[in-house]
Amino acid sequence: MSFSQHLVLWLHVAFVIFTIGPVTLAIMSTPRYIRKRDLRILRYLTRMTFIFAVASLGVLLAGYALASMISTAGKPWITASATLFVVTIVLLGLINRDQRRAIKALEAGVAAAATPTGASQAPGAEAAGGEAGGGQVPADQPPGGQAADGPAGAGDSAPGTRPHQAGEPAMAIPEQVASVERGRIAMIGGVTTLIWLVILVLMVWNS
Repeated sequence: MSFSQHLVLWLHVAFVIFTIGPVTLAIMSTPRYIRKRDLRILRYLTRMTFIFAVASLGVLLAGYALASMISTAGKPWITASATLFVVTIVLLGLINRDQRRAIKALEAGVAAAATPTGASQAPGAEAAGGEAGGGQVPADQPPGGQAADGPAGAGDSAPGTRPHQAGEPAMAIPEQVASVERGRIAMIGGVTTLIWLVILVLMVWNS
């Protein structure tokens, strides 16, 4: 091989080491940090996945350039390897999309947890308190202050329980979405790693 061929070969190997390795690490680490709800690390892993997925195109370009230089570009195993690599690029795009969806779901869960549960009921409660403080009693209410159709504590417990029940789905749905995205990332990441191993076997077997 000539010097230029060796140069392209080493460039190809460098792209493999410095792009495939980091993006695989980022993908495999994402489900664990989704489970931990660590948004700071998740944002970092998402950026890392996108940057190294784009940079991994250098593996394909350098490999095809080397195959053209040594007149093996038309070989079936070269065509199969290039096709499989394009498939992995598409899968990396899907993984990055799922990472962003998981981050949005976790952010929505944090926002729902931080929102006071009784905030939406506060105006009504104040209005009810104002009426009670004004001494206005309905005509059909007994003098003892109890409603005719229930105990005295029934009306007081309802405002406290309804916001909690209404807030539970808002917190549960984002958690479910993040869990689904975690499973998708793990599955697609495993398929991507398997395809890369197949490409590596094809390269080593036919080199």
